[in-house]
Amino acid sequence: MNLSLRMRVTLTAIAVLLVVLPVTGLTVKKVFDAQAERSLDSLLTGRAQLAQQLARQNVAPGNLVRRVDADGVRVTLVLRNGRQLGAPPVDAGGTVRQVKATLPAGQQTKGATLLLSADTALLADASARLRNVLLISGGLAILITALALVIGMRFALAPLDAMTGLARSIAAGRRGGRLQPKRANTELGRTAAAFDEMLDALEGAEGAARHAEGTARWSEDRMREFVADAAHELRTPVAGLQTAAETLIQLGPDATAEQREELELLLVRESRRAGTLVADLLELSRIDAGLQLHLAPVDLRELAEAQAARVRLTAPDVTVEVCGAGTVTADGDRLTQVLTNLVDNARQAGAHALRITVAPTGVLVEDDGPGVPPAARDRIFARLVHGPHSKGAGLGLAIARGVARAHGGDLTVTDRPDGKPGAAFHLHLPPTAA
Repeated sequence: MNLSLRMRVTLTAIAVLLVVLPVTGLTVKKVFDAQAERSLDSLLTGRAQLAQQLARQNVAPGNLVRRVDADGVRVTLVLRNGRQLGAPPVDAGGTVRQVKATLPAGQQTKGATLLLSADTALLADASARLRNVLLISGGLAILITALALVIGMRFALAPLDAMTGLARSIAAGRRGGRLQPKRANTELGRTAAAFDEMLDALEGAEGAARHAEGTARWSEDRMREFVADAAHELRTPVAGLQTAAETLIQLGPDATAEQREELELLLVRESRRAGTLVADLLELSRIDAGLQLHLAPVDLRELAEAQAARVRLTAPDVTVEVCGAGTVTADGDRLTQVLTNLVDNARQAGAHALRITVAPTGVLVEDDGPGVPPAARDRIFARLVHGPHSKGAGLGLAIARGVARAHGGDLTVTDRPDGKPGAAFHLHLPPTAA
């Protein structure tokens, strides 16, 4: 039989009362009966001792009987001449308890016999009344206790009812509810507080799981888009390679030297383009897996001067200015890769003047090109995203930012600090990159 906690506690308490009350009643009745017996014996003995004292004081027999007489005690005084004073004598036994005493020598009571009798029926009646009172009071106590338990348990177990209701509401999909006990130092209060903590942990874990699921889904979608874009980017050079190779095969020995040279140049250009794209994709995969850096003190001024020298050789029409100084602990080859990408992007965008500012916290590359609109400043660092002046596969800035973040820094783009047209790429690096 399945009983609720409230019913089990109530029945247990009533069962305890059914055992405790009878035992207590019997004990009380036994103690009462024994005490009544002792009191009766003490009364009779005390009256007898009083009579003997009065006899020694030579009190008259009639006066002695009156003074010894008491409620519930029959006094009979039998003188030596057979004269009886007081109540008629009764036989001892049954419900009569009797004490017999011979009075000491005296002028009027010498040799007299004193009989003190008490009817124990009064004690039996009092005991019966006590038994009835105990039975009635015990029954009332059980009834009152049962009613009090039913009412009291409703209030005492109200937190459990609230806990049950909250659990059901959460199971139904309603999140955010809490018990918030007012007295957290009680047993139920501590239980309610622990229940709230459990709900916080569960909902936090659920939120984290949903966030992770959303992140995983977003990453999966991004990966699919990336693979599709990469395949699209590779298709162009591969198609060029295929076309050039098929044309060479079809022309065969009949191809002129000029046609053959043009097709061979096309093969080299498209194969180089495909190789660059594959190398960039591999570089991104290394960044995603955790780029291995070879850290050492790096003079950022030297890296900037090397870039300036390279630009002066490859693009004499572009002016480059280097200023500032700074040293960091980083991977010099990787930072060179970042600066090369930034400088080449500026040249491809049509810049004619570059300024590379070095500081202990990084490098600032400014150009006088068309700049980057604010709406596109985050998007240009995404993978396979082509800017309006981009000539590559759209992976250079993504790789550059990945390298910067692998060092514990970042790569951002803003307007030029002096307010002139162009873009300013900030390579942020901690003083000791990790």
